Amino acid sequence: MASKLKLQEIREKTVEELKEQVLNFKKELFSFRMKHNKMNQLEDTSQIRETKRKIAQIKTIIREQELKANKEVKNA
Repeated sequence: MASKLKLQEIREKTVEELKEQVLNFKKELFSFRMKHNKMNQLEDTSQIRETKRKIAQIKTIIREQELKANKEVKNA
């Protein structure tokens, strides 16, 4: 999951896929933190920041999709 995700690619996925991706990134973030804090093996600490940013982007898109779905239900 280290590849850069484009927002358009993220927006094309379903909410379930996005939630699964968030879970994977959280596991990755935990791994990075353990390597950095306990074992001091993480050489590139910017990976922590990038992973947190990816999680935030995906959560934002999930929220956008939920609001869009609610709006469509109200208008129907």
